[in-house]
Amino acid sequence: DPDWELSFQRSIQMLSVQPDTKPKGCAGCNRKIKDRYLLKALDKYWHEDCLKCACCDCRLGEVGSTLYTKANLILCRRDYLRLFGVTGNCAACSKLIPAFEMVMRAKENVYHLDCFACQLCNQRFCVGDKFFLKNNMILCQTDYEEGLMKEGYAPQVR
Repeated sequence: DPDWELSFQRSIQMLSVQPDTKPKGCAGCNRKIKDRYLLKALDKYWHEDCLKCACCDCRLGEVGSTLYTKANLILCRRDYLRLFGVTGNCAACSKLIPAFEMVMRAKENVYHLDCFACQLCNQRFCVGDKFFLKNNMILCQTDYEEGLMKEGYAPQVR
């Protein structure tokens, strides 16, 4: 990738069209926007139908409030990551994680969502659960504390 070919995450705003203002021209089709709403992105105005991902054709105003640009393409997050994202390997199963897949991170380790579980008892973690990273292994609180007791320095109960 040349250094000058930067990629950007940009915001999409949905605005109400004010009836008393002069209609804006759409950057996608060049026609005037006479709809109730328009999108503002990349410092231009768009019909909701005209601001689409160059790959999958999804309407970007519907899939979120951001779009990605690179190499003169306007893309949704999934296609941007699929085309330009970095793939990596899961720290638990060592298999490849595609760039667009959701992941869990613990320090520098990355995991498939399904692999992010205690590596001793296989308990899956829910949002808010404590987990511990010891010797690069993910452990639930019970297995972590049992391991500390075996090592002879149990946590102090207060």
